[in-house]
Amino acid sequence: MYASYHPYSLEFKKPVLTSRSRMTHKHGYYLTIEASGTRGVGECSYIEGLSIDDPGGYEAALLNICSEVEEIADAYFESGTLPLELLIRYPSIAFGLETALLDLRNGGKHEIIKGSEFYAGKKAIPINGLVWMGDEGFMREQIEQKLVDGFRCIKIKVGAIDFDEECRLIESIRARYGPAQMEIRLDANGAFTADNVHAKLKRLSAYTIHSIEQPVKPQQYLLMHNLCRENIISIALDEELIGTSESFIRQRLLETIRPQYIILKPSLLGGLAVCDDWIAQAAKLNIPWWATSALEGNIGLNAIAQWAASKDTTMIQGLGTGSLYTNNIPSPLMIEMGHLRYDRTKNWAAL
Repeated sequence: MYASYHPYSLEFKKPVLTSRSRMTHKHGYYLTIEASGTRGVGECSYIEGLSIDDPGGYEAALLNICSEVEEIADAYFESGTLPLELLIRYPSIAFGLETALLDLRNGGKHEIIKGSEFYAGKKAIPINGLVWMGDEGFMREQIEQKLVDGFRCIKIKVGAIDFDEECRLIESIRARYGPAQMEIRLDANGAFTADNVHAKLKRLSAYTIHSIEQPVKPQQYLLMHNLCRENIISIALDEELIGTSESFIRQRLLETIRPQYIILKPSLLGGLAVCDDWIAQAAKLNIPWWATSALEGNIGLNAIAQWAASKDTTMIQGLGTGSLYTNNIPSPLMIEMGHLRYDRTKNWAAL
């Protein structure tokens, strides 16, 4: 068995703005594992300023994985687990390694979940249309395009521009499209503070919002618990889940905060098996979930989509980021009428 990696840089079609930063490109690595003429590929995708992966030791960690891949693979195929240190320090590498091993086991054809109806082209996944922050004109232009493209759920990033302007924009959407026609999700990326979050949520609640992701920064447990209990707008935990490397910690976090939803991003959380555990812990408290890609290219997006499609959920997923780039790897992944599907008539480009 032989493993190797190489870096990539995906270029955004337009710079994207979040409450944390402005991004023009997205860096990451492709991890390839070969055995007996079969080749599995995974994507190690991290977001600077959000992922907990140590950037200073990232390539050293990849080198270590490559040198020990046979032992790691044997342990994974026997027990379904990866080294705990990897999950703690480099969750995005854990995701890339896990999905490369699954691809390898299933024949090296980008089939991550064996027997997937999504991979077979028989099942499409309903997804939200993502609207990035910017001036009112730019955001309105994005929203209009999402509606033309058939989306019936949009996710709007808030918290980076004037709040009054954001509210006017959301109000204008609701004036044209009622809740039955358009579901609106918001993502604050922790932009609100303890001093203003209640007032902002109350104002936003006038627009019949489905949910808001991470209204305040993580680790403000009492504040987040109270926000969820008050339920001014349903709260979805996102960044709050990052860095919880063991099952009992995940359970304790959910029991403490009691959110209305959780958002699962395998690249940030440590892979698919870790997200399976999050689902199991959330089910004990009747907490629904959906998956969101974390700006992966098509390699990582394909893995998350197959995994999400294999689950028993009717929630709209956040898997529309593959179309953001000018140089994404050509693949069978297609977005049509607000759904992500796998087009079996199209082929993957060579890496």
